[in-house]
Amino acid sequence: MPICFTCNALLSSPPRRIAEQILNLDNWTNFRGYGPLPGILSAEFERRTPDVIGTRIQVVNTDGSRHVEEITRWEPEQGVTLKMHEFTPPLARLATHIDEVWRFTPTADGTRVERAFTLHPRSLPAGLLLRLIAPLLRRAIDRHLAQMRAEEQAAPRG
Repeated sequence: MPICFTCNALLSSPPRRIAEQILNLDNWTNFRGYGPLPGILSAEFERRTPDVIGTRIQVVNTDGSRHVEEITRWEPEQGVTLKMHEFTPPLARLATHIDEVWRFTPTADGTRVERAFTLHPRSLPAGLLLRLIAPLLRRAIDRHLAQMRAEEQAAPRG
């Protein structure tokens, strides 16, 4: 049975700018993980498609593990969907893939960003372990969203 959770934040940037930041791989190393959950050491395009859908990003984590993030939906005004898969151990033993859905809702103060995750366990025992890991991932995502907000506030207005 999949494990689901959602994180939310209000960012001052418009939806398209937030979506474009996802394609700026220099930003990916800002994801620091949480506790034993690794952060991202590097990210590079394995394949970049003209319409963005099908773009594949090779990710190396701070613990040496790797995975691919593939963009399966690209609607920069509404949202973006990524599929994380092709994990190396230890996550390869626990999950077949993870879906991440970014939803953007414009507000008077900026954009309400919702990041919804669905973790797909490889087996029932793996699902039990993923249920222990999911709160760490949630905290990492909350911290990442807070960092994105802080970077917006620190950026010079032009």
